[in-house]
Amino acid sequence: MKLNKQELGKIKKWQRAGFKLPEYDIDKVRQKTLEAPQWLHMGAGNIFRAFPARICQELLNKGIMDTGIIAAEGYDYEICDRVLQPYDNLTAAVTLKADGTIEKEIVASICACVRADKHFIEDWNLLERVFKAPSLKMVSLTITEKGYSVTDNVDIDCRPVDAKSYIGKLAYLCWLRFAEGHPLTLVSMDNCSHNGDILKAALKVYVNSWCEKGYTDGKFSDYMENSVSYPCTMIDKITPRPSEGVQELLEEAGLEDTDTIVTSKNTYAAPFVNAEEAEYLIIEDNFKNGKLPLDKAGVIYTNRETVDKVEKMKVCTCLNPLHTALALFGCILGYDRISEEMEDTDLVKLIKGVGYREGLPVVTDPKIISPKEFIDEVINTRLPNPFIEDIPQRIACDTSQKVGVRFGETIKAYAASQGLNVKELEYIPIVIAGWCRYLMAVDDLGNSFEPSPDPLLRELTDIMKEVKPGDNTNAVKAVSKIISRADIFGVDLYSVGLGEKIEKYFCDMNKGIGAVRNVLERIGE
Repeated sequence: MKLNKQELGKIKKWQRAGFKLPEYDIDKVRQKTLEAPQWLHMGAGNIFRAFPARICQELLNKGIMDTGIIAAEGYDYEICDRVLQPYDNLTAAVTLKADGTIEKEIVASICACVRADKHFIEDWNLLERVFKAPSLKMVSLTITEKGYSVTDNVDIDCRPVDAKSYIGKLAYLCWLRFAEGHPLTLVSMDNCSHNGDILKAALKVYVNSWCEKGYTDGKFSDYMENSVSYPCTMIDKITPRPSEGVQELLEEAGLEDTDTIVTSKNTYAAPFVNAEEAEYLIIEDNFKNGKLPLDKAGVIYTNRETVDKVEKMKVCTCLNPLHTALALFGCILGYDRISEEMEDTDLVKLIKGVGYREGLPVVTDPKIISPKEFIDEVINTRLPNPFIEDIPQRIACDTSQKVGVRFGETIKAYAASQGLNVKELEYIPIVIAGWCRYLMAVDDLGNSFEPSPDPLLRELTDIMKEVKPGDNTNAVKAVSKIISRADIFGVDLYSVGLGEKIEKYFCDMNKGIGAVRNVLERIGE
């Protein structure tokens, strides 16, 4: 079977191979989308094709929506050229279930994929027409956190039409819409805290600069403040790079178009995407030109306070701290798969303690999602999923930028609580001690390993070089230089009474071969 619109006409063939097909007239949907577009998405990568595009497909199947998505790629044009357009903008979406089975669906909701670059004249003209269309309700983005950076960006000083960055181009396109007098909602679906505020702040830098230089007038600034909204969102769905195992399963089912490409910008992509079954998208209900009925496909619209609570629940308690704990100890214990770590009873005991025992007592319940049930799903279904080929070394990246949120917030909540004693924390201090042990770059068998990239890596590993494996002579002195840093943890861990406990755990982990395992085995005794 080939992945194109004509081949989809052989319905029985696809059904015998176990594929779910679109239940709508693809050509009619695409024609109407181009005539009266409602949804444009910037960033045509794997998470977009596995999640928002599939949400749109579900709404098209149900007859709730009658237009699809126009995708705009402004960073890696090879995604359009080699991954979408050669296959009529179709995607084979594969859901990876924890029981080892998969579900296969052909997603056709992407009605066009354009390169967001004025050098591609037809693509850029279409993009301009879409932004001028009164029907356009939402522009969503998955451009990664780096895409919002405006540091040292030449677009700030250039004319709007000459902008080259994602945000610069978006600001220019909003300027075109401003001239038409139509409101708009811009929805960041990137996995970063207060993403709507980050998007608004980034755009404001360009808008203010252009207004100051006389490229645009002050009314454009007023438009971006009053006629454009920037809802905050929380998105959660693990979408790894294309899996060789999934590729083999698709080929066994008869699909010929499965080759993974690595673009010149080192993007891994294929005509298929693979992702876990669990997914969450919570969007602040703040729309200026009407909103799409995404809530009919599992998306939750709510107020900003609730979005914030859900994000904090995930990042500070129910997922990210557990991930970081597994990453650090996975590197020390020689694991190369998160799913394999979930077969280690000591590590499961550790993350259960971090989440259930120490996290839940201080989590703010957002009400729309149960924190307890969220952790249940993470521990019982998501992390053990053998299809999710995630590695501890990837998750261990930038740990110094994460521990303040993933552990520091819980520590501060305990310290501020009237009914809880911060000095009774055990599991979180073990993880922090484990991070210090990780920074020695020596595993539990005494072998050296390469720590993952981190902005503070050289500074912190230099500190821990003062400690020799199996010799704690300088241990307390070195560890204290790290755990006293409020700029890393959000609090001086000595000031809340945890410093000495972390020192002890670290020294226990540095007693020799197998010392880290011994500490983990004794947890809870």
